[in-house]
Amino acid sequence: MASLLELKEIFRNADAVCFDVDSTVIREEGIDELAKFCGVGDAVAEMTRRAMGGTVTFKAALTARLGLIRPSYEQVQKLISDNPPQLTPGIRELVSRLQQRGVQVFLVSGGFQSIVEHVALQLNIPTANVFANRLKFYFNGEYAGFDETQPTAESGGKGKVITHLKEQFHFKKVVMIGDGATDMEACPPADCFIGFGGNVIRKQVKEKAKWYITHFDELLKELEER
Repeated sequence: MASLLELKEIFRNADAVCFDVDSTVIREEGIDELAKFCGVGDAVAEMTRRAMGGTVTFKAALTARLGLIRPSYEQVQKLISDNPPQLTPGIRELVSRLQQRGVQVFLVSGGFQSIVEHVALQLNIPTANVFANRLKFYFNGEYAGFDETQPTAESGGKGKVITHLKEQFHFKKVVMIGDGATDMEACPPADCFIGFGGNVIRKQVKEKAKWYITHFDELLKELEER
């Protein structure tokens, strides 16, 4: 097991940094916001808590939550335009600094492609660097399920994405940053996991993560110490 000093060294020399999105890059949980927007907020928030705590499989939780919400294409677009996701303080500066250093930045999310791509745009992250779940709609715009073949639809999916990135780009050092159990599980194959508690603290992650931060300034400082 790597020490905290070794983890910091990996972060400073990373080829790629993968960020979770909900409650990490943005302040809210996208699926909870969508549920509120569609009038089923409380029931879905409870399901999200169970999923993040790691007590049900991710795909089962996603299927159940989306079955309750049944968002139409129009509702998803209206959510993005009326209530755009709020970026977490410090993330814009951190992503920009990593990119200046030539580090590849990816968004790896159990959330929805359309919302995550909107976030990527604000951070100058190419959409090719976005891995998220795709909602499916019928021709009339009604909800038709989600693409179950996406790796991010599965428990352990974030790890699969990182394995794929390492194989495709021959990255030697990949860092995963996130608030939840699914982010922590992605290390390994990630070489370093940084737990993030700036928006919500998940007890299990805070207890188990060797490196746990509550503000992205902490990571900016690490980069400046070189």
